[in-house]
Amino acid sequence: MAIADDFSVDSSKNIRYIGAGHGAVGAGYYTVLELHRWLEDLADDASAIGDDLVDITDDTPSDKSTDNIIKLFAPYNIDDTAAEHLYDGSIIQDNGNTIYDGIVNYGNLGIKIDIVQNGSLIANDFWNNTPDGQTYAGLNPDPAAGISHRFMIKVRDGGSDIDGRRLLGLNREFGYTYSEFPINGTARGNNVLALTHSIDLNNQTDKATVSGWSTDIVNQSEGYVSLDINNDGTVEHYYSEWHITNGRTVNDLYEYVKYLTETDSTSTLYGLDGNIFRGITNEFTVSNVTGTFTEPEAISWPGGTGQLLATNGTDKIWLQLLTGSLPSSGDTITGGTSGATADFSSNTDRNISTVVLGASTGTSVIGAYGVGINPTDLTHADKLFDLTNTPHNPPNYVTFTVAGLVAGEDRVLVAPENGGTIDYSQFTLSSATTAGDTSVIVDSTIPSDTPNNGTIRIFDGNVYQRVTYTGYNGNTFTGCSNVPDAVVGANCWISYIDTLATNTTESFTGVYTGSDRSLFIRVRDGGATPIKTFETTGTLGGSGGSVTAIRTSDA
Repeated sequence: MAIADDFSVDSSKNIRYIGAGHGAVGAGYYTVLELHRWLEDLADDASAIGDDLVDITDDTPSDKSTDNIIKLFAPYNIDDTAAEHLYDGSIIQDNGNTIYDGIVNYGNLGIKIDIVQNGSLIANDFWNNTPDGQTYAGLNPDPAAGISHRFMIKVRDGGSDIDGRRLLGLNREFGYTYSEFPINGTARGNNVLALTHSIDLNNQTDKATVSGWSTDIVNQSEGYVSLDINNDGTVEHYYSEWHITNGRTVNDLYEYVKYLTETDSTSTLYGLDGNIFRGITNEFTVSNVTGTFTEPEAISWPGGTGQLLATNGTDKIWLQLLTGSLPSSGDTITGGTSGATADFSSNTDRNISTVVLGASTGTSVIGAYGVGINPTDLTHADKLFDLTNTPHNPPNYVTFTVAGLVAGEDRVLVAPENGGTIDYSQFTLSSATTAGDTSVIVDSTIPSDTPNNGTIRIFDGNVYQRVTYTGYNGNTFTGCSNVPDAVVGANCWISYIDTLATNTTESFTGVYTGSDRSLFIRVRDGGATPIKTFETTGTLGGSGGSVTAIRTSDA
């Protein structure tokens, strides 16, 4: 088809597309230069014919600054539908009050592109429609030049630039690598995007399967959160705390976050549509905070808006920039829900990851800026960056498991080992204890391979009493219950597992510090199906450890 078949000009000088719609056979697409040439060809006719009401008696319809910049003289104009069928440049009309600028994407043929304008995804992604019979997805590709799309976007309307003519191009197709590319104010002619993708080998689980992981993978905190990722006793701060359960892995977490933020996502993250959520883009230093900001909430200032993702409540705000420009010193930032205010002092741009979570190796993650994950869900191979952009590696958490158990019958004990039996003097008490005490102080630093909570045994002069604890620090067990009366120097040792089996396996987790720990294991069942006492030794090493109880009948 020729442009004359697909466009018309009425008596009011409205230039309209009248051809087949997107995706239909024969849908027409023309360069802005072709539009100009056609209008000028009409304008030199002796008299108008048919639906093209332009001839020599009319004012000049258009002017060419370059092959890619065309001006329509008022009252000549195109509408949004006509603009969807033009490419390779800009159309300026209404004395400059309306502008459509050209977009060219250099990237993979067949890639799907999303455009964020004025803080929202443009719903009508006409540029991804392929006319029937074309080989490539995406409008007006040029395979020889490595171009996947060419189209126009309205960037000025009613005499005002739309968000300063800023655009953000996204590619978030599940199963592929994600990419994004900003245009910080379009210019006349063609504006370049560079969106490309390749198969993501760490994102090959079927999307329908990943969508079912919503109960297994949960962000426990949308906002400022304290975590001790490296287990050094000092917390760091993040803006999330993802938690993985039910046997899911960190790569499952990676895939699930990709699902939440993919192009067709209907999810909401931090109050934003998942398909435009990017994570923290800016860190503001503020002062004179009044009220309490709500995490998350919309925030605004003269000339811009953002979504608050985290705040420490005193001098820091972390956000995703949505529209406009950054505040100036002294500008007031206001919470849209809370009404809280703060005075802007300075900004730090924060690099974002195209996948909100960060990168995956398949077995470990390298987190994006500020992304927090529950420490117990990580391994030493993972790395997270806190809100000061400091990297933290988790300790090497290892697990020792006793298998072959009968729930409800077997009593299981795992203790420190020395000479093939329990090391009863692993510690001694450095302070006497009294019934009702909630802490127990021993004679040396408690090793980091000790479970974060569990049990110890203390000799009260007659037997080794079982004492529970909820934490430890230095040489002190804290949060203790059932502490007996015991003297200074009394033996004390960690019972790493000390329970009536509730499953076919029982285990404990500690931090491996580079030295193996020798363990003594005992399993007894004197119940309905008694077994001979099972005793053995084992080792908690860099990869954990395990033993399986041998069940020799004692009936």
